Amino acid sequence: MVHFLSRRLLLTIPVLLGVATLVFSLIHLVPGDPVQAMLGDSASPNDIADLRGRLGLNRPLYVQYGSFLKGLAKGDLGVSLRTNQPVSAAIAERLPATVELATAAMIVAVLFAIPLGILAAVRAGTHVDHVATTLALVGISMPNFWLGPLLAIVFSVTLGWLPVAGRGTLAHLVLPAITLGAPLSAVLARMTRASVLEELRELYVLAARARGVSKARAVLRHAFRNSLIPIVTVLGLQVGAVLTGAVITETIFAWPGVGRLLIQSISFRDYPMVQGCILLIAITYVSMNLLTDVVYGLLDPRIRYE
Repeated sequence: MVHFLSRRLLLTIPVLLGVATLVFSLIHLVPGDPVQAMLGDSASPNDIADLRGRLGLNRPLYVQYGSFLKGLAKGDLGVSLRTNQPVSAAIAERLPATVELATAAMIVAVLFAIPLGILAAVRAGTHVDHVATTLALVGISMPNFWLGPLLAIVFSVTLGWLPVAGRGTLAHLVLPAITLGAPLSAVLARMTRASVLEELRELYVLAARARGVSKARAVLRHAFRNSLIPIVTVLGLQVGAVLTGAVITETIFAWPGVGRLLIQSISFRDYPMVQGCILLIAITYVSMNLLTDVVYGLLDPRIRYE
């Protein structure tokens, strides 16, 4: 297991280095002069030169890159141009809200999708299966930038049951979590149905039933347990989608997380903050892929030695 983890960690290093390089290139890929874009056309030459010096853009590119990597190693992502606050500190303030929303969305998706997928697999070809498949198709077809305002109009504006924006109570979390978790639950339900249905056709499930094992135990203990690898794959990959969707969802519901901070920073052309937010999302995505590989090894020991 130690060799398995060491190999996965070594493979992650060049990926993280590539991510850091792309994020560093962000400010240099902006068309025109990024400093001029930050300050506007009315900025004086002295202000432009001052900001260029603060950002280190007056140094050779390789020196800037080396300083950027050294800063990352120390956890230094620079200083926000809008608030003069360290980027790492600003992100750390917003990160708990994003983690809370992402966790709630994943819980909503798992609690809804797993039972629905198992039920659809057990009742394959019946009306239950058709209803479950239809629900999953509807969930996949509804983007969060459309579902979020719709939920807000119905449950906040029309019915007045839930708050429309902000963070503070459990009620504030309901609509954003459903908005973010619904598309994930649809994908997860379809994958659960397909995986469990495939396992139910295997001989070992029929043998378990022939030995007198109850149908529920055969489904949950045997079929579902052996179908976890593709389900875990979807969960791991969808974490990145949840973080990406959080950018829109947090903006819709004024949720004070990293996604909303990213949108605000783009609006104010705060490039150091934009770089920090994008870097966090990318590193989280890579880290979850690594964690998914580790879970593979725990679910199926044969994978460790491949």
